[in-house]
Amino acid sequence: MKIVAPLNVFLSLTILMSTHPAFAAIDSAIGIEPDWSASATIDPEVFPNGRKNIYQWDQETFRSKVERGRNHALHYPVPVTGVLMPARPTLKILDAKPGEPIFAFMKSILSLSTEFQDFKGFWEWLGLTPPAKDSGEEYPMGVSKLNRYGATGITLSCAACHSSQLFGKPVFGMTNRFPRANLFFMHGKAAIEKITPNVFSLLTGANHSEKMMYADSRNHLHAIGAKKPITLGLDTSLAQVALSLAKRAPNENADRSDYDADHPRPNLLDHLVADSKPAVWWNAKYKTRWLSDGSILSGNPVFTNFLWNEIGRGVDLPELIEWLAVNPDIVQELTTAVFATEAPKWKDFLGEHTIDITRAKRGAEHYAQNCAKCHGEVTKAWDLSPFELEKEREHAVATGENAPTISDTIRLKYVEKVKDVGTDEGRRKGMKALAEGLNPLAFSKNFGIVIEEQPGYVAPPLEGIWARYPYFHNNSIPNLCALMMPPEQRPAVYHSGKAIDPDRDYDRDCVGYPLGEKTPSTWKQNTEHRFDTRLPGLSNSGHYERIFTKDGLERYSSEDKKDLIEFLKTL
Repeated sequence: MKIVAPLNVFLSLTILMSTHPAFAAIDSAIGIEPDWSASATIDPEVFPNGRKNIYQWDQETFRSKVERGRNHALHYPVPVTGVLMPARPTLKILDAKPGEPIFAFMKSILSLSTEFQDFKGFWEWLGLTPPAKDSGEEYPMGVSKLNRYGATGITLSCAACHSSQLFGKPVFGMTNRFPRANLFFMHGKAAIEKITPNVFSLLTGANHSEKMMYADSRNHLHAIGAKKPITLGLDTSLAQVALSLAKRAPNENADRSDYDADHPRPNLLDHLVADSKPAVWWNAKYKTRWLSDGSILSGNPVFTNFLWNEIGRGVDLPELIEWLAVNPDIVQELTTAVFATEAPKWKDFLGEHTIDITRAKRGAEHYAQNCAKCHGEVTKAWDLSPFELEKEREHAVATGENAPTISDTIRLKYVEKVKDVGTDEGRRKGMKALAEGLNPLAFSKNFGIVIEEQPGYVAPPLEGIWARYPYFHNNSIPNLCALMMPPEQRPAVYHSGKAIDPDRDYDRDCVGYPLGEKTPSTWKQNTEHRFDTRLPGLSNSGHYERIFTKDGLERYSSEDKKDLIEFLKTL
C-alpha cells in the first residue's frame, strides 16, 4: 500500500534538509546547502572571490546547473503564477496595426496614447533586452510562456529586470536601465478590470481554455496594488508587494478575498517614495544579506524573489509553497546561476589598451587606503610576481576560465557592511513598511526569510562598477566624476539614454552618462529621460564627507580622482 505524507510533513522535511547543520555536508551530486541564517558570515580568506559556486558542486555539475538556472531566469518556471495572460490572444493585441479596430480600442483602454504610437515597438518600450543573435530566442529576454488549462500563457521572468544591453551585447544579470514592467502592469491591470472574459474572447477570438486563463488572471489581479515609478529607470516592486499585501487578509497565508481587496489597509508605501533600481546579480556571491540596504537578514534570496514576484502577481501562497517544496532542484539551479554571474569587464567591451595602467596603479593606492575597508581588498594581476601570475593562468585554464591579463582582478576579499553615508533614505524606510506584512507570513517562516530595517545601505563590492551606472540605489548619480564631487556641486538634473555607441552614449573619462554639451541631443528632447534629483526619493546627497574629505579638507586632487576612476575601470 502506498502511503502519501501530508504536505506539511513534506514541507518540514524539506526545510529541515535546507537549514539544519546535520544535513550540511552532502555529496557534490546533491550540493552542500549554504548557511542562509541571519548569523551566516563569509570568511574572505576561505572565499576570496565570493561564493561563486554556492553549493560547491563539482565542475561538471556546476556548469550544468548554471546552464539550467540561466534558462529558468529567462523562462519563468513557476506554473502556479498568479497572473498568466493567454499568449495567442495577447500577442494578437500586441501585433495589432494602426487602422485595425482592436488597435484603437486597446490603445484607448490601456491609456498608452502618450507612451508609444504603435504596438510594433511594444517590447522596446517595455525596456526588455533583445536576445543574443545566436540564442534562437523569438522574443526579448524575460518574455516567458507557460501552459495552463491546455493553453499557452505569457508572462515575464527574472531577466526582464535583471538583463540589459551594453554597446550591442546582452548582459545577463545586469540592471535593466529602463524597466517599464511596473508601469505597464498598472496600465494592464486597469485595462483587464474593464474588459470581461466574454468581451476579451469576442475581441481576440480566445478559445475556452484561453478565456479561462484570462478570467483566472483577472481574478488574481483584484488582490494586487500597483504604483507608478517616480521616474524612468527605477521600479516600484517593493511598493507593489506591500500594497498588494494590504489588499489581502492579515493572516499567515495572506488569503485573498473581495472584501480585503476592496478595503485595503493603510500602508506607508501608499505615499512614501521607495523606488530603486533592480540589483546586479554578480554581487550576490559576496553577500549574506540581500538587497541594497541589507534588510533581508536570512533565507535564500531566490525564495524571496519568488515570494515578492508572486505576491505582486496575486498568487495563492499555499500553492506557491507547495510548488517550491516539490521543486527544490529549480530553486537550486536558479540560485546557482545567480551566484555564478560574472561582472562584465571593461577590456571585453572597450579594450584593455584604453586603460592607462600607470594611472590605474596610482588609483589602486588611493582605493586601498580609503575605499577597501568598505568595498573590499583587491589584488590585481599587476601585483603578482611572474611566477604567481603564471600559476593563476594555469589554474584558470584548468578550470575552463580565461587566463588573467594585466588589468584583471585576481582576488577580492570583501566583508559585508551596512553603512549610513547620508544617501537618500526612502528605500531604507520603505523596508519597515514591507517587513510588517512579510515577516508574519507562513512562507517567510517556512523558508527562513526575515526582514529588518537597517540604518543605512550595504557598501557593495565594486566589480563591474564601470557598467552599472547611474549610481546609488536610486540612480541619482550619472557618472563617477559626479560621485566624486561635493553633493552641492553634483548635477541636479541629467538626461539618460541607451548605451549603444560607446563614443557617443558613454563618457569613458567619467565612467557613465555624458553630461552637459556631451549629452546626445536626442536624450534632451525626451522628457521621460530627464532625471531630477530634487524629486522625493531621488536625492543625490551623501557618500562624500569622511570619504573624499578628512577633517573638512579634500583628500584628493583632481588628478588623484582621475587616477581612482582609472583604477575602478579595471574592476
